[in-house]
Amino acid sequence: MTNPVKSIRIGTLIGGHARLGEYVSQIADYGFESFQINFWSTIPEDVDLPKLADDVFAAIGDRDITIGALGLYGNPLTEDEVGVQGRKDWARLIDAAELFKTDIVGGFTGRVPGKSVPDNLPRFTEVWSPLAEQAEKKNVRIAWENCPMGGDWRDGDWNLAFNPDAWELLFDAVKSDHIGLEWEPCHQMCQLIDPLPQLRDWVHKVFHLHGKCASIDWDVVKHHGITSPVPFAYHRTPGFGDLNWTDVITILRKGGFTGAIDIEGWHDPVYRDDLEMTGQVYGLNYLKSCRGGDY
Repeated sequence: MTNPVKSIRIGTLIGGHARLGEYVSQIADYGFESFQINFWSTIPEDVDLPKLADDVFAAIGDRDITIGALGLYGNPLTEDEVGVQGRKDWARLIDAAELFKTDIVGGFTGRVPGKSVPDNLPRFTEVWSPLAEQAEKKNVRIAWENCPMGGDWRDGDWNLAFNPDAWELLFDAVKSDHIGLEWEPCHQMCQLIDPLPQLRDWVHKVFHLHGKCASIDWDVVKHHGITSPVPFAYHRTPGFGDLNWTDVITILRKGGFTGAIDIEGWHDPVYRDDLEMTGQVYGLNYLKSCRGGDY
């Protein structure tokens, strides 16, 4: 019988590289229920995807761990060599998803630098329409992460899918039930957007979540604003930030979401370096408690 509690799994992000199986073996017993396997910009030349899948599942063994998603975080809209390869690698991951027993590939939309969100739409549509068609044929879902990567409505270098106004344009430009969001509340909080009403509005388009929270220093906002050199927001591991994830999971369950919340570590200003896994395992257990435990 399928455990209804684990219809929402709690896991972590792991970087895709040729020796990934060894890393999975090191952390598989910490209690993670899923992994998202990520690549930056392109897939490394020494990575053979079928072999990587075999290595990862061999390391998992008989543990109850799934692959929540694959991920590719680059800029597939540019015409340079990295952009060309990035488009090829998106297609490769869509084809390879079944090897990893997942139906989700997450990542950035990409962005033509120097252009506004609306001015990016022709290039965006040109690149993503065939990828959406390929995803439909393979029964794979594409999930765009909502990280601004330093960009805004007028300009940016990496990603268009950073707020609801942009989502409206993107989902209208490429209409597909196989395209949705890889939602991370941290990125909305750092834009001073309340993530909970947003999630209620968009839960039907959320395919995968990154488990990352934020702490907002409102004294800094009130005294310095959000454009001063004084930081006003910090990325946090869930359980250490401002958001009550019980509310997040409640909204997800009420919206019919099933899938994974995979913790995006390596950002917390306190629980990092020697305390990285201390923070991640705390976040893992915190998120499990927020969904009601294991029973």
